[in-house]
Amino acid sequence: MVVGLTGGIGSGKSTILKMFSEFKNIAVYMADDEAKKLMHTSPVIKSRLITEFGKETYINNELNRPYLASIVFKNKEKLALLNSIVHPVVNEHLQAFIKQNSDKAYVLYENAILFENGSDAFCDKIITVTAPEEVRINRVVKRDNTTIEEVKNRIKNQWSDTKKTLQSNYIIDNKTLNYSKEHVLRIHNSLTKRTV
Repeated sequence: MVVGLTGGIGSGKSTILKMFSEFKNIAVYMADDEAKKLMHTSPVIKSRLITEFGKETYINNELNRPYLASIVFKNKEKLALLNSIVHPVVNEHLQAFIKQNSDKAYVLYENAILFENGSDAFCDKIITVTAPEEVRINRVVKRDNTTIEEVKNRIKNQWSDTKKTLQSNYIIDNKTLNYSKEHVLRIHNSLTKRTV
């Protein structure tokens, strides 16, 4: 079983992911981390990014993230182009990971843009993490040392919480750690058909 975990930027998805990671009988796939690795190691992605975004995309064979971010976060077409290059390779990698972990209770597939890029199609169940927008903005400004305006731009490129929750099986309103921990345990028990 593949369980999607998603949530808008700054919703606290990483915190929820850590809680799930403590369960021994599951496997965790973090799409963003794997995409970052593949953007460094996949010759297919590298050559296409250089073709579409220019030689500045890589400096000394390292991905020039600030350069790429400055292009894609202000332009929806360029962001869609980037996603169309990276996501098919990540999806192939995910399918191999699912096969390798078929003995687990479930694969938790964490993806910030699960719905936006159609990856919800791979999932049997979906969990969405939510938090008030003001809280999300403050978290990201602190975490990424960025501006409020930049965070708002990134939020605009993602689906709204309302739209996501309507298509989710479980919703975690990430208010307090204790509340979230209880919720995570309840969801895990439900997914593995255990009673508390």
